[in-house]
Amino acid sequence: MALPHYKSVTRTQVANHALKDGLVKPNGFEFDWVEVDPLIAAFRRMVRGYEFDICELAITTYMCAKAYGKKFTAIPVFIVRQFHHGAILVNKNAGIRSPKDLEGKRVGVNRGYTVTTGVWARGILQDEYGVDLSKVTWVLSGDEHVAEYKAPANVVPIEAGKKMEDMLISGELVAAIGVSVDHPDIVPLIPNAEETGFAALARNGHYPINHLVVIRDELIEANPGLATDVFNAFAQAKQMYVEKLKAGQVDLKGDAKMHKRVMEITGGDPMPYGIEPNRAVVENLIGHAKRQGILAGSERIEDLFVKETLGLVG
Repeated sequence: MALPHYKSVTRTQVANHALKDGLVKPNGFEFDWVEVDPLIAAFRRMVRGYEFDICELAITTYMCAKAYGKKFTAIPVFIVRQFHHGAILVNKNAGIRSPKDLEGKRVGVNRGYTVTTGVWARGILQDEYGVDLSKVTWVLSGDEHVAEYKAPANVVPIEAGKKMEDMLISGELVAAIGVSVDHPDIVPLIPNAEETGFAALARNGHYPINHLVVIRDELIEANPGLATDVFNAFAQAKQMYVEKLKAGQVDLKGDAKMHKRVMEITGGDPMPYGIEPNRAVVENLIGHAKRQGILAGSERIEDLFVKETLGLVG
């Protein structure tokens, strides 16, 4: 009997390469891979139209979508992780001497308020530098993937016809999160951001999750064990990558360079999958999302993941 095929999206990257190229085969089904570029377009298509059966999704987009009853559920496959201390750029002529100076000012956020990089970056400002986020006006360059979401009152859209990068260069915005600007007046707000991120990892386990994997609820309900099989397939591919990383068989650039450093600091798997190895980080992100007005306040980590995967580690 032919195996079921599931329309699936995940960007090809170091941790899933063995899965995408067919070296790892899932149990009991086949992935029908769909390539979406840019990947964020797939996020919107999943959130608004349930267009895919299995889909990589930004974690705070997922949390927000789940809060509004979207009919898909995550498995604890944390396929993308990044540090965000360097995501905040500032105009060096704007008089911002420390992060606290952002209070009372207008700060840009690339795309929507619920974008994961923005959530983590604001969390860093609050937790590590004591910034009162409610005293900042957050200016968005786009809208939210979850159309039903309404942002707090201090979140406003960019003025019609303006570009965030131009506003940062001109000083209309003193800083911006998640933009790329090549201009002599634009510098990182946090000096030595890369090392500062690694120091936070060593100090308190700060290791932000950006993307996870979701499955449409109707498939989960109709196919007991599917979520576990998807988890195991992704985990097997990731484990093959980690073994190569440990053996020095991976070109150390981009994510692999970061993973190598994480492995040196933690002494363990630089991309652990499963709830328990990541509980503190996920609960930290849930806390940020609540304080930033993205979640209502009743969400628990166990409510966000398929029940059969809560005890899985890979």
